[in-house]
Amino acid sequence: MPAPSPHSADLLVIGWGLAGLVAASEAVAAGKRVVIVDQEPRTNLGGQAWWSFGGLFFIDSPEQRRFGIKDSLELARQDWFGNAGFDREDDAWPRRWAEAYLQFAHGEKRTWLRAKGVGFFPVVGWAERGGYTAAGPGNSVPRFHITWGTGPGLVAPFQSAVEAAEAAGRLTILPRHRVTALTTSDGAVTGASGDILEPSGAARGVATSREVVGSFEVTAGATIVASGGIGGNHDLVRQWWPERLGPAPSTMVTGVPAYVDGSMQIVADSAGARLINRDRMWHYVEGIQNWDPVWPDHGIRILPGPSSVWLDATGHRLPVPLFPGFDTLGTLAHLRATGYDHSWFVLSQKIIEKEFTLSGSEQNPDLTGKDLPLLVKSRLGKGAAGPVQAFMDKGADFVVRDDLDELIAGMQALPGGDVLDGDRVRFELEARDREIDNEFTKDAQIAMLRSARSYRGDRLVRTAVPHRILDPSNGPLIAVKLHVLTRKSLGGIETDLQSRALGADGQPIAGLYAAGEASGFGGGGVHGYRALEGTFVGGCLFSGRVAGRAAAAAV
Repeated sequence: MPAPSPHSADLLVIGWGLAGLVAASEAVAAGKRVVIVDQEPRTNLGGQAWWSFGGLFFIDSPEQRRFGIKDSLELARQDWFGNAGFDREDDAWPRRWAEAYLQFAHGEKRTWLRAKGVGFFPVVGWAERGGYTAAGPGNSVPRFHITWGTGPGLVAPFQSAVEAAEAAGRLTILPRHRVTALTTSDGAVTGASGDILEPSGAARGVATSREVVGSFEVTAGATIVASGGIGGNHDLVRQWWPERLGPAPSTMVTGVPAYVDGSMQIVADSAGARLINRDRMWHYVEGIQNWDPVWPDHGIRILPGPSSVWLDATGHRLPVPLFPGFDTLGTLAHLRATGYDHSWFVLSQKIIEKEFTLSGSEQNPDLTGKDLPLLVKSRLGKGAAGPVQAFMDKGADFVVRDDLDELIAGMQALPGGDVLDGDRVRFELEARDREIDNEFTKDAQIAMLRSARSYRGDRLVRTAVPHRILDPSNGPLIAVKLHVLTRKSLGGIETDLQSRALGADGQPIAGLYAAGEASGFGGGGVHGYRALEGTFVGGCLFSGRVAGRAAAAAV
């Protein structure tokens, strides 16, 4: 093995996802020399954020006001803290980060992004609707702003800034450099060392070799860990899985590439950084197997509108308020208590045409490509959007039939379908349909559908007119088998409001910073137990900006 390849810089950034790119661009803007390392080939520049839907949480935005949405910092704070449920001594810094992030989302966040050329889809989405009391979990109003260009559009200005600095000789990008240790001197972190992996021409997201061909060392005045979470590492997800959510699933699909492996959290812990809230995590329950996978066990999340009937594996309808899009972790906890790893959506063709969107930049070519004609056709035209139709035609989890008996038989024919009680499915759907004939109802989901359609955005692109699912004129009938899909770590490296990593004594570790998912999106867990959505890439933006500015000022 050749001698370690040496590098030096003012700042070392570990990880080139959105948080890392933002931090690096801020440091370069402050006149610092930067080295970025990542274990993947350069095709993956932008990390997980490139694959994202690009949803952003704003408070009292122009887009909200145009739709008559009355939002405020006070209402958003009520929702955030009611959702987070902070209840630990370890939540001291996460609480402060939450307050700071709310100020950012209400203040300069949108202006800052607009100045960088980032635009937003005019219709504001309503994610995590809650359905409890005013002080409980969920968003009281729509706050989910979709980036025009989705994830790639959000990554683009920061990638451009980094590449311009690289061309100017002020920044170095080192692909296939995997950090295995943070180096220290007199208690301060002075850089990192690790393995150089063999070159790879793999496409973005495709799993790559871990064959070691050399070693490296980087010396830096400050080091920022921006390496992401654990969602691609099922073993670690199960190891840290919280008892309050029930037993960990035996089978899951994966919502992030394999390189999201949590390895840097272990490295940071070994260097003295304090990991907190590791048992807080965010996994979806509307995952489907990708018919055209990129990474191992590749799953896609359905971003559901509120109309589909949600059944557990046996055919029983989920309780109030566990409707599609209302309470992600509440639904996960309920389904884990059933003893099965899957559940079902049952819906009509009218519902799938109006309400089904798939998460991910690659599943939304109209928004990602900024293609207005395709946008109008896919969102407002007849038939399901192209990517959704592809899953209906080719997806292993979709059953499409003309009548209920055939639908139930198709559901029972899928793996695990033998536990489905067909009579119960029929009972649930027929009972639900009887409630449609009157404008008043005791069915809380139907009442919520009618309420949702009072919001112009839902009526326009997100919520179908309530109708009988079993009426053949609304068909065909569709069932979708749903899996747990791994996604986000809500805990991580504890940081103060300057993104400085804290040690076991609560004091900053000299020279060490953390940002993005590696830091629980700020402080070691800015979301608490639950996220309000649009706050993951937003948390990367905010914590990356804080880390880059603070580290640059310190060296």
